[in-house]
Amino acid sequence: MSRQQCRYEWQVLLLAVGFLTRLPVPADPDFSEDKLNGASRYFPLVGLFVGVLAAGVYGAALAVFANSLIAILLSMVASILITGSFHEDGFADSCDGFGGGWRSEDVLRIMKDSRIGTYGTVGLISILALKAASLDAMPTSSVLAAALLWGHVFSRWVSTSYLLDLNYVRGEGKSKPLATTMPLRHWLYSGVPLLPLLMLIDFNSLIALVAMSLLFRLVFAAYLRRRIGGYTGDALGAAQQVVEILVYLAILL
Repeated sequence: MSRQQCRYEWQVLLLAVGFLTRLPVPADPDFSEDKLNGASRYFPLVGLFVGVLAAGVYGAALAVFANSLIAILLSMVASILITGSFHEDGFADSCDGFGGGWRSEDVLRIMKDSRIGTYGTVGLISILALKAASLDAMPTSSVLAAALLWGHVFSRWVSTSYLLDLNYVRGEGKSKPLATTMPLRHWLYSGVPLLPLLMLIDFNSLIALVAMSLLFRLVFAAYLRRRIGGYTGDALGAAQQVVEILVYLAILL
């Protein structure tokens, strides 16, 4: 890869970091629509960074407070702060939209509303509680740390897969994705951060999380096609949150 190509990919990576986190990134003097569209291939890598941060905060908090649940909650707070509740917001908006809307236009209108409703509130509380409970049930701190890494990386990889075969059905809103389509080769390359994580998981857990996530991916894709004719940025956020939970549950099996 030439120096110019490396510089280009670095700028695309920074766009992904700036989109998925609250971290300040330098302005790109050579910004282009192509870079913006390509940033989604780095979402799992950004997830790896978030997972490392969450695992690090957990380890530090456990050493200080000697209480696993407190360490888990502080780890969750750290990941929420670094991402600005980006995916959680999409999950809550999806709960409100699909729970309160009958027609596709109603679902999309509700999703665009910045206010949170009953469905979103209950859904958000439920999924955060599930995260805390499933992580607290991990047998050891090392398994918990591995679960955090897998959860943050794998969930972002699966959520971007909806760009492969679904249509983008909304062109505005807080959770607008960076790309409306994604080439299969880019999606496959984006899964490279998962390779070193294979050393941190046993075979049975790997099979379980792949099977559970694949089943959810297929069911949710069919649901999105039927309800709104494709995906929205909020739906991708919802998918990320659900798959993250499925990873934790699979590791517990």
